[in-house]
Amino acid sequence: MKKLFFAMAVLAVTAFSTANAQSKFLRFGIKGGANLGKLDGTGYQDGFKLGYHLGGFAQVNLSKSFGVQGELVFSSTKTKTTSNFGDIYDPANLNDPENDGKKVSLNYLSIPLLANISLGSPRVKLQVGPQFSALVSGKNVFKGTNEAFKGGDVAGVAGLWLQLPIVNVSARYIIGFTDVKGVQDVANTSNWKNQSIQLGVGVTL
Repeated sequence: MKKLFFAMAVLAVTAFSTANAQSKFLRFGIKGGANLGKLDGTGYQDGFKLGYHLGGFAQVNLSKSFGVQGELVFSSTKTKTTSNFGDIYDPANLNDPENDGKKVSLNYLSIPLLANISLGSPRVKLQVGPQFSALVSGKNVFKGTNEAFKGGDVAGVAGLWLQLPIVNVSARYIIGFTDVKGVQDVANTSNWKNQSIQLGVGVTL
């Protein structure tokens, strides 16, 4: 997954560098804001918890109504285990009392590759596409194992982008397709999948 992530990063940088040399419709910017995340899976408390995201983006406007956007985003997802987490994952050596009711923070470096589709106005865009992420910290958060989480995640992104003359505002929903669980539970049936809602504000150059 890490090799795929870095390959996608090189591909994105190369593509945008080429577009910059050939087109005046390339725009760059920075963005940041709230990351309301949760880990959907047995043993974790339900509900979104507040984190943050920060990153940069590049837009290529292929026409008035369609373009593509690539981003490099650091995000922090926070969650908390249930009081019986260790009982559920006993075969994985996670039955340490410190793992029950534990606060968990997972930090990802992500590359969303999005299509920008104008919704009646060039300032309002629908954004959809995949997101490829690498886990940069949080893998050894639990007592008893160093591989509780896999190193990468693949997700789908859908949201809205409001492009003002300088400032941009965005809201998106991100749903993980990958089971990021690196251990096995008692019945080996539970998947851990990331979900998040990102609300951001940025500056477009």
